[in-house]
Amino acid sequence: MRTFTLIWFGQLVSTLGTYMTFFALTLWAWDQTGSATALALVGFFSKLPKIPTTLFAGLIVDRFNRKYLMLLGDVISVLGTIAIGVLYLTQQLHIWHLYIVVIFSGGFGQIQTLAYQASISMMVPKRHYTRTGSMASIVHYGSNIVGPALAGVLYPLIGLSGIVLVDLVTFAVAFATLLAATIPQPEKTPEPDHLINKLTFGFRHVWQQPGLKALLLITILFTFAHDMGAALYSPMILARTNGSAQTLASISAMAGVGGVVGAIVVSIWGGPKRRINAVLGGYIGAGLSKAVFGLGQSLTVWLPAQLSSSLNFPLLGSARSALWMDSISPNLQGRVFAANSLVIQGASAVAVLLAGPLADQLLEPTMMPGRPLSNIFSPSFGSGPGAGMAILYALCALAMIAAGIGGFLIPSLKKIEDA
Repeated sequence: MRTFTLIWFGQLVSTLGTYMTFFALTLWAWDQTGSATALALVGFFSKLPKIPTTLFAGLIVDRFNRKYLMLLGDVISVLGTIAIGVLYLTQQLHIWHLYIVVIFSGGFGQIQTLAYQASISMMVPKRHYTRTGSMASIVHYGSNIVGPALAGVLYPLIGLSGIVLVDLVTFAVAFATLLAATIPQPEKTPEPDHLINKLTFGFRHVWQQPGLKALLLITILFTFAHDMGAALYSPMILARTNGSAQTLASISAMAGVGGVVGAIVVSIWGGPKRRINAVLGGYIGAGLSKAVFGLGQSLTVWLPAQLSSSLNFPLLGSARSALWMDSISPNLQGRVFAANSLVIQGASAVAVLLAGPLADQLLEPTMMPGRPLSNIFSPSFGSGPGAGMAILYALCALAMIAAGIGGFLIPSLKKIEDA
């Protein structure tokens, strides 16, 4: 666990800086465009390069030194952050620059993420798989507490350029800890001769196991619904609060509180014996909370709903990761995880791409005061800016609930841990 903890600490510090920069850029982009589509496209372009990259990433991760791949990912991220800072300082930064930066960082970042995920099972004992997943949740949600809060305070004082500088310092910490760590490499195994067989190995390996195939399909459905809603999260709040950065930061911080509390509970508890119940129950719990969030129009509803939603993700995420690590041999994890990521990222990219236009061009106009759809749904969702996005957000939440319930009805998924 020592090596994992060292790398985990570096990622915690680095992610804090990344979240500060992301929050500041979200405010900047909303001020520049006022468009849900523009913000959603940032997410889409960050996911787009991951699809072709992931096709080869599994082979790369299983064949090359995973530590060097992780270091390369950090270097590419730093270069992207520097580019944003320089463009901002020279008053040349435009929204399309963000698209280009996230395209490059997204592709290399996918290789880095797969190298990290495939290394965990060789750094920690099997009994700690769920616990390491919850620690990873602390990185995300802990940064969600501190990052937006710090960015909200520092942004008026030091501007975007100052926050970028802070981000670079945190990257240096992550790079140093990773450089000092010793990451085990898996034993080499014979590979298929033909390139097409190499590229499709992960898919075929999963498809031959009914339980894993069902888990992947349910995860795709959940991810599609979740990420479509997530693409509307910031613009919906900003639209309904007249661009209030304080409100967005408060909700983001509450998401962090829920995630950290959930991760601490899982770290101490270790998770349930039946991990699949934790995954599917988490899907349902997160969906119920997000449905309430979509109905909300103020912090009195948003804060408790966000807290409740975030409590679910450390448990479902760590249990799901543990299921995969427990079922796949370490020397195959790069290719199998890459195959999973490829189809999940594809579904996520489509969801994010659809979210903005559905909100801006369809639902938002029809939820303006006096329109027929507004007269029907305004008692539940209100009307005016943000109401159309709220309807789509709530529909996505209902789809998440359906994915969780559907999972309990699949026999092979219920028996996934019996083999």
